[in-house]
Amino acid sequence: MENQRPLILVSNDDGVIAKGISELVKFLRPLGEIVVMAPDAPRSGSASALTVTEPIHYQLVRKDVGLTVYKCSGTPVDCIKLALHTVLDRKPDLIVGGINHGDNSAVNVHYSGTMGVVIEGCLKGVPSIGFSLCCHDPNPDFEPSGPYIREIARQVLEKGLPPLTCLNVNFPNVQELKGVKVCEQSKGQWTNEWENFAHRGDTHYYWLTGEFQNTDSDNEKNDHWALDNGYVAITPTKVDVTAYELIDELQSWF
Repeated sequence: MENQRPLILVSNDDGVIAKGISELVKFLRPLGEIVVMAPDAPRSGSASALTVTEPIHYQLVRKDVGLTVYKCSGTPVDCIKLALHTVLDRKPDLIVGGINHGDNSAVNVHYSGTMGVVIEGCLKGVPSIGFSLCCHDPNPDFEPSGPYIREIARQVLEKGLPPLTCLNVNFPNVQELKGVKVCEQSKGQWTNEWENFAHRGDTHYYWLTGEFQNTDSDNEKNDHWALDNGYVAITPTKVDVTAYELIDELQSWF
């Protein structure tokens, strides 16, 4: 049908009541019709996990002009799969994950349920963007990110993205953003990841904590440098993880 507004599917991994997803919806509403299908509870760190051992269900939470919100008992990727299969009457023009409470730069992209949403969107052939703020506070100020979110989403709606490619967008937790840097993914890893906080008999209890060690901190091309220096970091991210440069060498082994 002509003159339809763009259809934008939104999800996250912090849950349907998280402030980040509410703010994201607010920023995106001028751009199109919004459908939210988000987990009914936090599912942080779920990456591209699926629910395969039990049925999942969804429930309507809110319906307004141009906005429909559902909550789902599954993972973030379950939410996208279910929305595409059940509640949407047409293919979305854009899939957006976020706004995540905590950054998804560097290797965090592999753990993130918010980026799981985005990668699933890629696999379904829909242009997809993940937005994250470098702050784990449940009530941060997302307002500085708003104009950037609208403009990035508008550009992707207008121009699209290459197949199996998405955008991983991270915001520093500052009031005055310096602008945008298009970045490569930082090199680094998490260290001191587990904190032993109790044990009862033979049972030991640990919290996942850790510190991120950026091993390329002076590289002005990477996302961590951009964030540390007050810039919005946009990292184009591919679903295909094939190490093409190793194919010829491996073939010589056999």
